[in-house]
Amino acid sequence: MKSISRRNFLGTTAAVAAFAVVPRHVLGGAGQVAPSAKLNIAGIGIGGQGASNLRDASTENIVALCDVDTDYAALTIKRYPGARVYADYREMLEKQKDLDAVMIATPDHTHAVIAMAAMQAGKHVFCQKPLCHDIFEARALQKAARETKVVTQMGIQGHSGEGARLIYEWIAAGAIGEVCEVDAWCSLSYYPWGHVWWSPKQAMRPTETPPAPATLNWDLWLGPAAERAYHPVYHPKSWRAWWAFGNGMMGDRGAHTLDPVVWALKLGLPTSIEATSCGMSPDVHPLSSVVTFQFPARENLPPVKVTWYEGTRAPRPPELEDGRMMGEEEGGAIIRGSKGTLMCGIYGGSPRLIPETAMQNYKRPPKTLPRIKNHIQNWVQACKAGGPASAPFEYSAPLTEICLLGNIAKRMDARIEWDATNMKVTNLPEANQHVKKEYRQGWNLGT
Repeated sequence: MKSISRRNFLGTTAAVAAFAVVPRHVLGGAGQVAPSAKLNIAGIGIGGQGASNLRDASTENIVALCDVDTDYAALTIKRYPGARVYADYREMLEKQKDLDAVMIATPDHTHAVIAMAAMQAGKHVFCQKPLCHDIFEARALQKAARETKVVTQMGIQGHSGEGARLIYEWIAAGAIGEVCEVDAWCSLSYYPWGHVWWSPKQAMRPTETPPAPATLNWDLWLGPAAERAYHPVYHPKSWRAWWAFGNGMMGDRGAHTLDPVVWALKLGLPTSIEATSCGMSPDVHPLSSVVTFQFPARENLPPVKVTWYEGTRAPRPPELEDGRMMGEEEGGAIIRGSKGTLMCGIYGGSPRLIPETAMQNYKRPPKTLPRIKNHIQNWVQACKAGGPASAPFEYSAPLTEICLLGNIAKRMDARIEWDATNMKVTNLPEANQHVKKEYRQGWNLGT
């Protein structure tokens, strides 16, 4: 039989009508899955958020599970008795030849090495936010996604939600005019620092060195991070508070809350970032911070100042009526334009023009963007149809870079100037140590 491309096959009406189910092998092996077939998916990091991700992908075949802590992952392992279980993702990728795709929900500092290995093995990748742990990793993952042409998606579910799409459409239609200023916030904070260990002046690393549980492979948990002794303050719940492992609230909620702003305003990368923090420490994220991003003009759009409030709230807009909640209880965004103001929640949810009279008088424009029911199912279907998914690495890597730049400014407690072309902080050379971290011996990005 003459070889035909997957796209041509799907475009042939007679062929589609002839088969209710197209066997996997007809479409060419790894990375080529018929729309009517099920993906073979592996979950990597399955004890926390990864368990929820797999449930959303349960329409497919969950054939492999990987976690460095079999006790933390036990419930998920029990839920999929037919899946092979691994501790090391590298072994899994080498041995599990039937995999089409992987879902990654490990701590931030291991996202990049796992995602890179999966893409280089030809697997589609869903990776939880934030995409990675430093800017060099973000650029490398974006490049690898382009080159390998696998389908990628970052776990910012709001990007597939109705609210973010309304914000995009309303701003594009001129609902609030030209936008020059945005306030976004998350009132949550990692307190006390590290959830357990703290002092009035500075958060401290624990000095105790208890043995790691027998069910935990601590060396694999550390991955590319610098060597340090196990302590329960890091795993399983508290790692995001520590600079060595997590991107803090900036990477956690910032990736969600800034997403509709970055998308609707076509922001690109900032040229300068300034941060002021309370509770600074070389080990953990600060108690609270205010980070100001300056984005340059692009195409016919004006410069934009975006201020991120972490561990506190943004100033209440004067247009908002007394007694009315600002955004959502834990966060949101206020987008100010030359003709009006738009308010939304953490994931871009419940967008409204304010005051409410402006919303009531607004004639909504036609819906121009496709609507998506489920963020993970969007990725699943993109894997089958050839992509792209809603929030591919092409989009989510720059979004992650913005959050990482905010974290660098927080660590310096200063203003930094960013040369995006050369991937360099130009005014504070010492800040560049955080642009690309040193990996532990034996670990690399495979580039």
